[in-house]
Amino acid sequence: MAQCAQRILADLRGGRRLDVAGAAFLAAAVKLDPILATAEALTLSGHGNAVGWSRKVFIPLTRLCRNRCGYCTFAESPRPGTSAYLGPDEVLALARAGAEAGCREALLTLGERPELRHPAAREALATLGFDSTVDYVAAMAQRIFDETGLLPHLNPGTLSAEELARLRPYAASMGLMLESTATRLSERGGPHWQCPDKHPDVRLATLRAAGEQAIAMTSGILVGIGETRLERIEALFALRELNDRYGHIQELIVQNFRAKPRTAMALASEPDLAEHQWTVAMARLIFGPTMSIQAPPNLRPGELAPLIRAGINDWGGISPVTPDHVNPEAAWPHIATLRQETETAGRELVERLALVPAFARDAARWTAPGVARAILHSTDASGFARDDAWHAGSGAPLPPEAGLSARRAARAASGDLLRLIDEASAGGELFEDGITALFEARGADYLAVVEAADRLRAATVGEGVSFVANCNINYTNICKHRCGFCAFAKGRSAESLRGPAYVLSADEVGQRALEAHRRGATEVCLQGGIHPAYTGESYLDIVAAVRGAVPDMHIHAFSPLEIRHGAATLGLSPAAFLRRLRDAGLGSLPGTAAEVLDDEVRAKLCPDKLGSEEWLAIVRAAHEVGVPTTSTIMFGHVDTTRHWARHLLQLRQLQRDTGGITEFVPLPFVHMESPLWHKGRSRSGPTAREAVLMHAVARLALHPLIPNIQTSWVKMGPAGAGLCLQAGANDLGGTLMYESITRAAGGLNGQEMDGTGMNRIATSIGRPLWRRNTVYGRASSRENALPPACTETAACIG
Repeated sequence: MAQCAQRILADLRGGRRLDVAGAAFLAAAVKLDPILATAEALTLSGHGNAVGWSRKVFIPLTRLCRNRCGYCTFAESPRPGTSAYLGPDEVLALARAGAEAGCREALLTLGERPELRHPAAREALATLGFDSTVDYVAAMAQRIFDETGLLPHLNPGTLSAEELARLRPYAASMGLMLESTATRLSERGGPHWQCPDKHPDVRLATLRAAGEQAIAMTSGILVGIGETRLERIEALFALRELNDRYGHIQELIVQNFRAKPRTAMALASEPDLAEHQWTVAMARLIFGPTMSIQAPPNLRPGELAPLIRAGINDWGGISPVTPDHVNPEAAWPHIATLRQETETAGRELVERLALVPAFARDAARWTAPGVARAILHSTDASGFARDDAWHAGSGAPLPPEAGLSARRAARAASGDLLRLIDEASAGGELFEDGITALFEARGADYLAVVEAADRLRAATVGEGVSFVANCNINYTNICKHRCGFCAFAKGRSAESLRGPAYVLSADEVGQRALEAHRRGATEVCLQGGIHPAYTGESYLDIVAAVRGAVPDMHIHAFSPLEIRHGAATLGLSPAAFLRRLRDAGLGSLPGTAAEVLDDEVRAKLCPDKLGSEEWLAIVRAAHEVGVPTTSTIMFGHVDTTRHWARHLLQLRQLQRDTGGITEFVPLPFVHMESPLWHKGRSRSGPTAREAVLMHAVARLALHPLIPNIQTSWVKMGPAGAGLCLQAGANDLGGTLMYESITRAAGGLNGQEMDGTGMNRIATSIGRPLWRRNTVYGRASSRENALPPACTETAACIG
């Protein structure tokens, strides 16, 4: 019997799903510890070290209910002189108090269909101007969302398909505890006697109808109300069957019964910790690694670590404003205490929204457009709540917790993550899952990644901070493509707040290059929109104009997208066109237009642009004809950490094959003027933690093949750039003249950075500044000896 149980548990770790027979066998035959160990392993594989929670305000819309549960103290009888419902002003006052306290979720909880039992409820609804409780819930949810920005999570009980449709436009998510599928609990004397809405068939019908309408539901079971272990298993499998069909159960609550005075079950025994652990673990084994499983922390004070060991990954909603009205005897834990207990258990407490992360990443599927927009704008790449108010290009300082002086967590960095760091630092290639894990690092793990990247940077390229004196020339902003993120490109004659469409002639480009040369620049960076009238000859003319104006200027020009366009217009292969450009004077190619090298992302971000394979093929062709390139990623929009990992692996493979990449440049998405963001279809750029991690993880994942990691002061700001230089980066890019792409997107960090400004960034972190050429050779003595007038040089990302 023990061997059979071990085989079942081993199969679960290997990815096999548990069936009813296997669950029943484990319930009867296996000790607790092996089940807990398997559940914890599955949880870590699905959620890593993160344990979520939602900062909410609890709004009890009405305490009247037509059910008479044997354990409930929330429901009350009508009281003379007291309204049956909170009025709109009371509801909004609570919501505003929650918003002021930093809450992101409004939990509307209430009794089920009280108007069917209580005349006082019908009279109160009529006074308020509503026909039903559901109509009132919909109206209040809409007002809460519109007037406070809080995301409504609705718990109105069992609902018809029509009622669910009525509520869906205003809900981020809804909740309905199944509690149990044991129909005998509804018999006379049972906890659900006189509870028509607690019959399992009624509750399952609501959950099924919610699935049909793609409504994200929180459900779960109540442990210890008289059900057996096998009946709990049956309830869990009933929920899994629904979720297998619709995929709409966002989280599962495994809640322990608490006996309350003045109830029919006041003297009933409560489930002990071991029984609660067993049920949590069985839920994890039945649902697998990815389901979000929650246990309310206020119902097990001082016993949270054992629940984590059993398989939970979420604590649910916790309010800094209102009590738990359903369990008023159990105070919410202080967030600092919850964080400490979570970290002591080896995990990291991470705030989320009313939708759990996996659902928040796909909010457009589960919520109405307005709610989906709010969710997307408020999440990070993992689907958790944004943890800071910083935005790329905004000019705002990075929060202190993004730096190396961040709060030291109570827990140590995880062993698995440290092994990944050691492997990468030794030059080993990480796989997709490993790089993704590095990007997901928080707390102690985040600090470990950043510090390791800084050590590796010092060992690889030394202490110097490099920069190049260059000039950015965007020769046209007219573009035939319609990339969703771009605020720079215009139509043929479009006017905008950022200026009109324009085209610089080849002679004008040459004159700007000459001006830059007189101010000390050794490189011009040439990029523009894909003008429909441009041909390959247009690009050759631009190169010739720069070469004619400044014969020794390094020409760093044309993204792979421009190369494709120019080559196609001349009937040439990209390699043949690149040879012509090289022979005309092209020195290197910017590795832009890469965005994220994953076609799943590109289909949403830039569907009419070149695909990932084509971008890689053109850069490969450049290397093969002797034209080096940079490489970039533009991140923080519709992508995830897994997409970032795939991008780095693509670059690593390319560099292993060709050796032609001179640097990697992370470009955080600047969202402020982006069309995609204004349409509610992108996030608000990366968080500060994500932006810093992109530099740190790149240092580790690309080592030793790409030794130079550049940080963009235009995107990160001077302080942010300094922070990234302590997280694996070693280069500040260029001193930008005429920078316009980030500025068009709403960037506020300026167009120019003189040598003094560059030196200020380097010296602020105790590092020396040195001037390089485009391909990371040391600039010649003549190039370094800038005349006094040139110390105000401006330049672009090299």
